[in-house]
Amino acid sequence: MATYLLLLGTPGAGKGTQAKRLSESLSIPHISSGDLFREHLDEQTELGKLAQRYMSSGDLVPDDVTIQMVHERLSREDARGGAILDGFPRTPTQAQALDEMLAANGEGIAAVLFIKVSEATVIRRLGGRRMCRAKGHIYHVEFNPPDVEGICDLDGSELYQREDDQADTVSNRIRIYFEQTAPLIDYYRSKGVLVEVDGEGTIEVVTQGMLEALPEAASQ
Repeated sequence: MATYLLLLGTPGAGKGTQAKRLSESLSIPHISSGDLFREHLDEQTELGKLAQRYMSSGDLVPDDVTIQMVHERLSREDARGGAILDGFPRTPTQAQALDEMLAANGEGIAAVLFIKVSEATVIRRLGGRRMCRAKGHIYHVEFNPPDVEGICDLDGSELYQREDDQADTVSNRIRIYFEQTAPLIDYYRSKGVLVEVDGEGTIEVVTQGMLEALPEAASQ
């Protein structure tokens, strides 16, 4: 059986960081919806061009476009043994589509890891987060600073703070997240695959907690 995992958590909960670490530990790819959008936009695929039309007009990309992107990514060879999904699904419609994709191959979600952190921790984490303009590599002024202040170690591009990481917007992002995600939490809890993980510790401690929380079959 393949191992398909889903990470849930507020902005700043550490989903991206933990997904990368789990990917290395379990030898399955980390599939980020943000990275997937950037890939399709950069390569100007048909799906990327379609998404761009909505984004350029300020509209949300429809579920069916996002679902097609994820379906294409999961069909690649490296995802045959499973994947760690970060940022998808975001809606019950997307969650049901993911179930159908996996069920078509006799698979399903092994576990949904819900990383729980306090609002104070989220504000501290997001307030210090910096992202490179070229490829979106993430740093933190306190926890993961670059070698040279303001410069990405990997590609030399400028690091900047996203507007939605500023303190006056973070609380609103958390509120919106729970309004939009609560149905997903309930959806996966009803299926018996939701696992709550304490996200307040160090990166290493949280990773270990996630690995220990996985069903035995998923962690082998």
